Amino acid sequence: MKAVICHEPHSLGIVERPTPQAGDKDVLIRIRSVGLCGTDYHIFAGRHPFLQYPRIMGHELAGEIVQAPSGSALHLGQIVAVNPYLACGTCIACRKGKPNACVNIRVLGVHTDGGMCELLAVPERAVIDATGLTLDQAAMIEFLSIGHHAVMRAALRAGARVLIVGAGPIGIAAGLFARLGGAAVTLVDTRPTRLAYARDALDFTDVIEASAELAAALQDRTGGEMFDVVFDATGALTAMAQSLNYVAHGGTLVFVGVAPGDLVLSDPEFHKRETSLLASRNALNEDFEQVIAAIRSGDIPTAALQTHSVPGLDLPERLPGLMAEADHVLKAIAHF
Repeated sequence: MKAVICHEPHSLGIVERPTPQAGDKDVLIRIRSVGLCGTDYHIFAGRHPFLQYPRIMGHELAGEIVQAPSGSALHLGQIVAVNPYLACGTCIACRKGKPNACVNIRVLGVHTDGGMCELLAVPERAVIDATGLTLDQAAMIEFLSIGHHAVMRAALRAGARVLIVGAGPIGIAAGLFARLGGAAVTLVDTRPTRLAYARDALDFTDVIEASAELAAALQDRTGGEMFDVVFDATGALTAMAQSLNYVAHGGTLVFVGVAPGDLVLSDPEFHKRETSLLASRNALNEDFEQVIAAIRSGDIPTAALQTHSVPGLDLPERLPGLMAEADHVLKAIAHF
């Protein structure tokens, strides 16, 4: 079978790999749609802290079942998505019901080869029924689930003032689910084109371009009180440190993005607010289920989220261009 492989930073190619053999408890999936994620762009650019090359990327996956275990409720041709977080099931996090933070986690496309290929075998427990969704909608379940998980971590109340710092796919996902939960959402980003798209195509009415006067603008927006919950989805240490300044007293700061290096926060600013500081990592099965329900109900505008499509085998030529045009790319999906 053909696969797209990242040999080393800035080097993508097409290779032939043996057809994967599904074990007794595995499902063989014909991959059809793969969402491109910031993780994939970071791998290509050589900026991912947990990766060894060469690597077949791809963790936002959808396809059709080719083979299922005997006695499984899954059936041939069924449209499915994949939970790419392969947890051990026995570590302290897994025993606490947090397989998303598994000590021994293997994420498809990061710690082990992913789904930018024609066929993929995964454990049956990683298969998500996406019946009723299109293949492209199914490929968006994973990134939307990360945003949903962040919102669940924050335990939002209806009417809360919410600030999303970073209007990329994950920030937009968090904003969509915060809005569905009744929050008043403000988006901040450094890229005016991203903000314009969020306003015009996704109906986020309060958007602000980041600048040296951002804190003052946010003060004006909130009558000086700032925000009940701030979600930082930038994955940039400088922005993450600044996000503390936008949290209301008694408020919550949620780091959704992750960046290599040490994050330094002002302790007086942190303490005077009695800030609740949360990390949000990956997603849980419950998040996947809630996201699928929201897509099926029409609450998530998947057509507007998907801005680009590309043949999967064209990625060696097309991926650098998508990265160069990042201001205009919200969610690109590759087809295999």
